Amino acid sequence: MMSGSDLVDSLVASLETMDITQNFNMAAILPVENNIRRDNNRSTGSRFLCCMMPVITSPNAQGYMDPGVQKLLTSLREIKSRAQGKDEDLVFLRTFLQNQDLMSLLKVHQTMSDIGNRDLKPLAGNVKEMATEVVDDLRCHPFSSESVELQQLLRKPHMKCVFEAHDKIANKDYSPQLPDIPHEVDEDDQESIKIVRLVKNNEPLGATIKINEQTGQIQIARIMHGGAADRSGLITVGDEVQEVNGISVKGRDPADIVDVLTSVVGPITLKLIPAEIDGKNFRESKTRMKAHFSYDPREDKLIPCKEAGLAFKRGDVLHIVNQDDPLWWQARKEGDQNMRAGLIPGRHLQERKEAYKTACSIESSGNKTKSKSVKFSPKLGRQQKKTKKIMYQTCHNEDFDCEEIITYEEVEQYDPKPGMYRPVVLIGPPGVGRNELKRRLISTKVDHFKCTIPHTSRLPKPSEIDGQEYFFISREEMETDIANKRFVEHGEYKGNYYGTSYEQIRSAINEGKVCILTPHPQALKLLRTAEMKPYIIFIKPPSLEQLKATRTSKNAKSAFDEKSLRPFTSEELKEMVLHAARLETTYSHLFDQVIVNDDLETAVEDLCKAVHKIENEPQWVPAGWVR
Repeated sequence: MMSGSDLVDSLVASLETMDITQNFNMAAILPVENNIRRDNNRSTGSRFLCCMMPVITSPNAQGYMDPGVQKLLTSLREIKSRAQGKDEDLVFLRTFLQNQDLMSLLKVHQTMSDIGNRDLKPLAGNVKEMATEVVDDLRCHPFSSESVELQQLLRKPHMKCVFEAHDKIANKDYSPQLPDIPHEVDEDDQESIKIVRLVKNNEPLGATIKINEQTGQIQIARIMHGGAADRSGLITVGDEVQEVNGISVKGRDPADIVDVLTSVVGPITLKLIPAEIDGKNFRESKTRMKAHFSYDPREDKLIPCKEAGLAFKRGDVLHIVNQDDPLWWQARKEGDQNMRAGLIPGRHLQERKEAYKTACSIESSGNKTKSKSVKFSPKLGRQQKKTKKIMYQTCHNEDFDCEEIITYEEVEQYDPKPGMYRPVVLIGPPGVGRNELKRRLISTKVDHFKCTIPHTSRLPKPSEIDGQEYFFISREEMETDIANKRFVEHGEYKGNYYGTSYEQIRSAINEGKVCILTPHPQALKLLRTAEMKPYIIFIKPPSLEQLKATRTSKNAKSAFDEKSLRPFTSEELKEMVLHAARLETTYSHLFDQVIVNDDLETAVEDLCKAVHKIENEPQWVPAGWVR
């Protein structure tokens, strides 16, 4: 004889072969099976089943018999003959299948399945109003606990919110409503009029206006790419604005109109006279620019619309979308998911602004010097002379390059090539620790890095071997190579020439090694070519106070004196900081990265990360290097 659990297993298998599962939810019987396995007492299982089944007192379910269950009941005797079950098992199963609670559950399941296959539509759109009427009617109803409970339920705030949400969805009252189209168009006006209606959210409208100097009319000056006006496709550059939300703009100041457009949130209706020439059809530019200055439109008094401006920091790569206006470009930050462009100053405008600031700075500095010299001429005169000495003798009276006004540089992405590594150039003031950083970097992977060996016209010392410390050549050969521009940098010291040749750099690159250079800053312009593609890192000292603390604690030695190493003096540290500031002002547009040598271990770690990045990740380089 089979147990109750075996009978259920057989029943499930039979259901699958009889193909009635489409009308009978198999999950409804599984709790019974589990219960039977836990308790062989059939009466206990029956009681557990009644607890598991929800009691549904729907009058529509009374007398309902699921077709699949009906078919199963007629097959029970055949199933019993196959399984040879007990008569008690058959009675229990028949009682379970005829249980009215089960029939109610199956009826609900069938009804919900039918509803799920149909498109549901609200029966009414005024449920909130109906609920209020029901509450009023219940007040007149004879007092009963049911009426009181129903009133309390309908008066609860969350129920009112549910009714209100239902009515909004039923009436499709969940999107902004635009006002009706105005019909009061002057028939005598021979010019065509277009009515543009937009829904303005928290983002700017994406258009700027200007006054036509000839006609005095307000016109659309530009359409910001990706903005609301651009996405609408209805507003074009040159359109004449006549009304904003029914208010005439004739004779009004453009700033007042901008204030209105900025403050409005929601529908905006514009009455426009179309431009004679369609100005909205332009192709998005693919130009990328690296910014060499920081910009905040909130501090720019010249920008036509501060809300339309795009803020960025020095070193950011900008996607220049449109350059039709030479004074104000449209751009967005590279990699920014926001497709709306913003206004930034054009190259020529920014160069003029930078030149003006420089001129003002020089004039202010001159007045300040003159004013101080009158008041404190004896003492401060000596101090000024001393400061000048520090500024211009940091590199043994070197001539700094003339400062260029660099605002933007066109760039493109460069993908590293295996085995062809970009040279790493370390720039910084004397004493900042470039040579120590180079030495430690090379020691991390000796076979991967290579230093250049300089050429010299002096005679070798007894302990020196040609091709190790130096390449020794005659003075005539050196002068010939200098004339033929074979050196990245060269100079004369104590009557002898010294220089670093291009060939040494090419040799390191062709050998598949990373060439490490610490040249004079003036060599950067010769190095920074499409052939070399150097990665330039500025090694910067910390603040003067921090520099004094770190160099003292680390017992750092100065190399200014060739005869002996000694601790840095306060003047040398001050010279280092001032020289670094001068280098940064003059050459910062050539730097790819800045590393502050505050803590040597941290600086070495930053340098190793930089080298790994340029070997494995794409970088933005001057556009001419990859074309």
